[in-house]
Order: sequence, then C-alpha cells, then structure tokens
Amino acid sequence: MDTKLAAIILAAGKGTRMCSPLPKVLHPVAGIPMIHKVIHACLGSGAEDIRVVVGHQSHLVKNVSNILPVHCFEQANPQGTADAVKSAQIDSIEGLVLIVNGDHPLIQAQDLQSLLKEFQASKADLAVITAKVKKPASLGRIVRHHGEIVAIVEAKDASQETLKIQEVNSGLYLVKSDVLKELLPQIKNHNSQKEFYLTDIITLGKEQGYKVTALLSNPTVAFGVNTQKELAHANRVSFKRKCNALMDQGVVIIDPKSTYIEDDVEIGPGSVIYPGVYLRGKTKAGAFCVFEPHSFIIDCQLGDSVEVRAGSYLEKSKLHHKSSVGPYARLRPETELGEEAHIGNFVELKKVKFGKKSKAGHLSYLGDAEVGEGVNIGCGTITCNYAADRKKYKTKISNHVFIGSDVQLVAPVEVGEGAIIASGSTVTDAVPAKALAIARAKQINKENYAEKYKPPEEEL
Repeated sequence: MDTKLAAIILAAGKGTRMCSPLPKVLHPVAGIPMIHKVIHACLGSGAEDIRVVVGHQSHLVKNVSNILPVHCFEQANPQGTADAVKSAQIDSIEGLVLIVNGDHPLIQAQDLQSLLKEFQASKADLAVITAKVKKPASLGRIVRHHGEIVAIVEAKDASQETLKIQEVNSGLYLVKSDVLKELLPQIKNHNSQKEFYLTDIITLGKEQGYKVTALLSNPTVAFGVNTQKELAHANRVSFKRKCNALMDQGVVIIDPKSTYIEDDVEIGPGSVIYPGVYLRGKTKAGAFCVFEPHSFIIDCQLGDSVEVRAGSYLEKSKLHHKSSVGPYARLRPETELGEEAHIGNFVELKKVKFGKKSKAGHLSYLGDAEVGEGVNIGCGTITCNYAADRKKYKTKISNHVFIGSDVQLVAPVEVGEGAIIASGSTVTDAVPAKALAIARAKQINKENYAEKYKPPEEEL
C-alpha cells in the first residue's frame, strides 16, 4: 500500500455484560488476550502507527498492550465512540486511518488487507465496514438509498422498521486522516444517550461532499465480544481455524471440535492428535508425534515421533526424538528427555536432564537431577532434593545405572556409572561406579512372634 496506514483501536469500555473483574479486552481468546488479536491483525495489515485508546482499568490494559509496538492513549471521561477516537490525539496522525474495536478478536490480517485494497479501488474518502447477519441485535443498522449508504442508525435510536435491517455496522472504519480531522469535531451528542457517536461521521461526510461508501465484509469481522457466551463462541471459532490450518498441513486431528490448539503452536505433518488435547503457547512438535486424549502441553519443544500418552501434563520441557511420556505423567519446567527415553504413569520430573534410552516406568519423583543414558529408575524412586535449610540440591546419576524400587536418593549425591542400588535403600553417600549400594536395615525374623497376638478361639 502506497499510503501510510495508522490504526486506532478502541479499548476503553467497561464490558459490564462480561460480569468479570477483568477488563473485557484482556479476556483470552484461544489463550491470547483479545486486544493482542486485534493488534496483530492491524500489524499484519501494514499499520505502522497503532494507537490503543484505554479507559476502564487503563493500567492493566496498558501493561498488556505495551508488550506489542503500540502507543496507548487514555479516554479520561468516556462520552462515546467519537470521543474515544478523539482521545487518540488525531492531530498527529497521518495517512489512511483504520478504526477498529478492541473486542473484535476474530478479525484477521487478510480481512483488513482485502478491505484496504477495496477502499483504495473505490477512491473513497471514508468507508464503514459492514456485514449481513441473521440476528443483528444491538448492532447499528446500515440505511441505504438506491444502494448507497445514507446513515448508520444505532439500535437504541432505531425505529421498528429500521431494526428489521440485517446489514450492520461492524465498528470498523477507513478514513483519510485529513477527513477525520475535519469531521470528528463536528459530531454532536444529539441522541438518547447524550454521547458522541462515531457513526455520525458517515452522515457528516455525505453532507459535506466527501465520497462515502460502505464495504461489505464477512460476519466474523462484525463479531464483537460482550458476554461470556460470545467469548466462548470466539474461542470455538479460533480453535477451529487453527485445526483447519494444521489439517491442511498434514496433521491428523481425530475430532477438531474437541481439540484446542493455540495460534502460535506448530505441529509437524503426520502427527496425530486425539480428542481433548490442549496445546498452548509456543509449543512446537515435529513430525509423526502422537498426542493421546486429555494431554495438556504448554511451551514445550518436541522432536519427531514423540508420544504423549493420555492424561499427561507437560510444561516448558524439551523432548527429543522417539521419547515417550505417560499415561498420567507430569513434566515440570526445565525438564529434558533424551532420545527414546521413557517416562511412565504417575511419574513427575522437575528440572531434570533425563538421558537417552533411560526409563522411569511408574510412581516416581525426580527433581533437580541429571540422569545419564540407559538408566533404569525403579518404581517409587524419589530424589530428595529439598532440604531442611529450604535449599534445593542436585542428584547426579551416571550412565547405565540400575536403581531398584522404593529408593530415596538424598541430595546432594552422585551415583557412578554402572552402579546398582538395591530396592528399599536410602542413599546419602556417593555410590562408586559398578558398585552395589544397599542402605536399609537388616531384616530380623522372630519365630512364633505372631502367636502373642492370636485371638481366643471363640472370637475366630
């Protein structure tokens, strides 16, 4: 686009109908604050100057918005949408201006790019973006005469006949900056709400001889979130879009309706995703991975042919090729599994480097540890990493160690290569390479001891 593009995002509303203490535009859609979705769409459309108008709980909205390349402006005394636009200090804005609501998370960059091309082709000075919907509800109606837009009428001020119109205002506008600077100050609050409606700019533009048009777009562009039910719908649409995109890339998704994958997640072709899986954040998986039902994965890196079995919870961990986890395993942050390593059911790892072809089959906890290659961790093994001094200590287990069941490794402790630890041992000292460590009390059998506690025959 030859003309410089700026964007004004209106995000000052209270969102009363959300019935939530969180500002409306900060509610997540597929794991991302909806204000971020709108900002990303504007950035993707080519906007260089993005201004976010904040109001209700402005400090929170600013903190979240300022993560991205935007500038925030406060609407000190909210008096309607035109007043909100004015709060963005329009005197310093240049080029073409896109005005969009911050609670429209289904808008995509390609929608805006298409509308920008259409606007330039129309040679218009001002355009409102419209959509046809089956249930317009409280959306402003587009009034036309001989096909040309005449006005936008707010639902609160519309007659019964006007309310029958199904073409609605999406809340998006494209306007040349000089036209915006001229018309915005002329908007009056002569309406039932005593507010300055941005919609009045359409009538003003036509009255003063500017070329004004209405560009019809798809219904998702007009979809705004005002209630928790509408937020749930936005989530469903976002998750469906992501599943469709992944399936187009060769990912097998058994049931897209019950699969939840956030926008930034990457999955390689040939991978299989079962129902109930939730993949979050910056998770990236290679080809031919398998995600069994109800696994929950956050910010993890998975190589090729990794298997995550049912009910497992993985967070900020790295899994190399052909490793497997679960069912019902937990990997906490800073855990790394080597190639072909296996973590079984009810095993928890935290900050562990777990070597190639090593395995912990079931019912174990390993924390703050380094585990070499080819190690067997027996059932019930625990690294006792948290001491009475409230510090955490490290356990180091070398290659090809065999650890029996019900072993406690009291850190700091090291186990040498090829060593064996007998079941039921509590290990507090270093174990040399290839040694057998037995750290348990000697068994004593007392003959006929149980006879003392035998009940009388009449009680049997």
